[in-house]
Amino acid sequence: KMMQPILQEIRTEYQGLVDVVFYDLYKNREAGPQYKVRVMPTQVFLDSEGREFFRHEGYYPKEEIVKMLAEKGGVAKPPAQ
Repeated sequence: KMMQPILQEIRTEYQGLVDVVFYDLYKNREAGPQYKVRVMPTQVFLDSEGREFFRHEGYYPKEEIVKMLAEKGGVAKPPAQ
């Protein structure tokens, strides 16, 4: 639940650059095994082909997500809005 506001910010700031999909595993239990989730929260990052390129378990601060997207995902920080 702590990740929801952060993911919404990423969704808004990176609109058109990344897609953010949130699964509530209490409501959508089949997503857990599908993405091999062991703990909550888990963030799974997929490339445009649907292949996983990064995974993080636990709380993930926005600044660290932005840094990882630039380094591993090839997504430059969007211009200031």
